[in-house]
Amino acid sequence: MLEKLPEVSDPRLLLGTGTFDDGAVLQLSDELALVQSVDFFPPIVDSPFDFGRIAATNALSDLYAMGADPLCAMVVCSFPIATLPLEVLRQILAGGLAVLVAEGVVPMGGHTVKGPELTYGLAVTGTVHPQRVLTNAGARPGDVLVLTKPIGTGVLSTALKRELLDAGMAHTLVETMAATNRHASRACQKVGVHALTDVTGFGLLGHALELAAASRVALEIEAAAVPLLPGALEAVLAGAVPGGLVANRAWAADKVRSVGVDDSTVQLLCDPQTSGGLLAAVPGPNVAELVAACATSGVSACVIGRAVEGDPGTAVVL
Repeated sequence: MLEKLPEVSDPRLLLGTGTFDDGAVLQLSDELALVQSVDFFPPIVDSPFDFGRIAATNALSDLYAMGADPLCAMVVCSFPIATLPLEVLRQILAGGLAVLVAEGVVPMGGHTVKGPELTYGLAVTGTVHPQRVLTNAGARPGDVLVLTKPIGTGVLSTALKRELLDAGMAHTLVETMAATNRHASRACQKVGVHALTDVTGFGLLGHALELAAASRVALEIEAAAVPLLPGALEAVLAGAVPGGLVANRAWAADKVRSVGVDDSTVQLLCDPQTSGGLLAAVPGPNVAELVAACATSGVSACVIGRAVEGDPGTAVVL
């Protein structure tokens, strides 16, 4: 669709729609750039308050993936007022507000419309030094891939809707999605990484392939090293496969080769994530420092593979 629109050119636009990045970057001065993103989606959990928390966390993740400091946010929401009480909307807004306050982000209002289906999210704005923008285009052969959250939110959310999760698994799922990437982002900025992105709707493989294509490298991913949420594999085996996973796998099919990896694991690597972790391409000498810096903040950072010479935008899953 964008190919049919006139190209917008402005010397201030450092990153726009022409890249695979998580946010757009507009330079304001030699030392200041504006980073913006927007994200919204239908509920994936039953609790309106938790849905608000997760949606706000998910939106802010795009800024953290750019190495930006979030400043403010505005709500975007479509609400089916004929079928849901307004208390549901109040709880959603309260959940989102709780995350914004905890992250030091100023809520500045927003816009709601009446609609047939509930969707909620945030337009978020942050700042970064123009020379310190983190993109997904800087990975180099030899870099180590580090992931800062376990995967499996898509299949587990589907299992939750089908009442296949126990209370403990459901709690872990919600709290994982509601945990922000602020500490992981700051650790990446402090230690130094070559490329950074967050893992969301295209799944781990999809976002890894975008990073590989933007960086003109190939990837090797060690399937056994990828952390999984409790119950994720069991959810796949029970058939709790979201439509997004099927679409992600089809898109990645001609770009990925798997060697000795079972089908259920490949499915999980394509699982669409909500508010997933950060995926970083890290220089080898910096890996131990990054893992330690994340651990200090309570973030579990796992080495899951490497960037290598090869056909750009492809991956081998081992």
